[in-house]
Amino acid sequence: MKKRLVIMAVLLILVFGGLAGFSVFKNMMMAQFFASMMTPPPVPVAVAQGVSEPVPRTLEAVGSIEAVRQVTLSPEVAGRVKQIFFMAGATVKAGDPVLQLNDDPERGDLERYTAQEKLAEINLGRSQKLVNVAAPRSQVDEYRSLLAEARGNIASTQARIEQKMVRAPFNGVLGIRQVNLGQYLMPGQPVVTLTDSSELFVNFTLPERNHGDLAVGQSVRLSVDAWPDKVFEAKISALEPQIGAETRTIKVQARLSNEENLLLPGMYAKAVVVLPSGAPAVIVPETAVDFTIYGDSVFVVKEDAQAGAEIKAGEKATPLLKADRVYVKTGPRFDGRVAVLEGLEAGDRVVTSGQIKLHPGSVVTLAAQDTLEVDRAARKDEKRNE
Repeated sequence: MKKRLVIMAVLLILVFGGLAGFSVFKNMMMAQFFASMMTPPPVPVAVAQGVSEPVPRTLEAVGSIEAVRQVTLSPEVAGRVKQIFFMAGATVKAGDPVLQLNDDPERGDLERYTAQEKLAEINLGRSQKLVNVAAPRSQVDEYRSLLAEARGNIASTQARIEQKMVRAPFNGVLGIRQVNLGQYLMPGQPVVTLTDSSELFVNFTLPERNHGDLAVGQSVRLSVDAWPDKVFEAKISALEPQIGAETRTIKVQARLSNEENLLLPGMYAKAVVVLPSGAPAVIVPETAVDFTIYGDSVFVVKEDAQAGAEIKAGEKATPLLKADRVYVKTGPRFDGRVAVLEGLEAGDRVVTSGQIKLHPGSVVTLAAQDTLEVDRAARKDEKRNE
């Protein structure tokens, strides 16, 4: 009986001892697991170095393009279309005939007045020879008046004949024809548009507070949807001398050359007026800044020398790189970059991609390539190939 009790006591000790040992082992393994979870592997990130540069100052607006010389051709007088001299889209020179209205009645009048002029000249010559013999001086004055009247009628008729011919006032390209042969036209009725697109105007408006920054001759960079990868250069040629009473804006007109004929009147254009540069600031890529309602911030990568002393590769210590969030004050954005006015110094390395996996104090490694830049370059190549 005593042996059985001893055996049972030993078994109970072994069972409870095993359970206690297993519990201690389990707690130890769980502690090791959570400890390893607290030190995640380094996060690969792309970085860029902040550079101190003068901050570009610009004014942006949306404008409309129009030709320096463009007009809708129309007759000055009424008449029936007798002849059409052009095809739609044709290039013409100044003085080229475009449209002829029926001028037969005026040409008949011209012949009659020409005959009257000749007769008046003959009669005036005869009367001047006989003025002192048989013809009175009043007759000489009458023939002189008739001659002047005939010449006046001739000039008036020639002017009406010229009005029946519609000519191109300058070199340019004709648009789509808006009349037909035999059609009766009224004065001012549209015939065709004529456009000289070798030089263009860009008209846009800016708030009145920018009036002091504007001056004739300033550079304007233009971009249009039709040519997204091209930038066109223009110069401010005129400023409206008054502010719009309703919009409180000032009208600005810039002029540019269009030798390649890439731009067309009527296009919308994004206009960027280039102003003198401002004070220097730290410039970083726009992708490095996290813009939030709580404030703008960046992740700055620095070496952690203390932690690095614990990790060695051979005989050389390898310092760890850690990323810490720094709140900054940002300024203007331009060309995919942003000016940081406060919070950074020139030479600081900021994370440009991979921030989504970071938290303050994260250990990082530097990626060989910036994936954002690679993707952006690929999209540019695709657009260029299209």
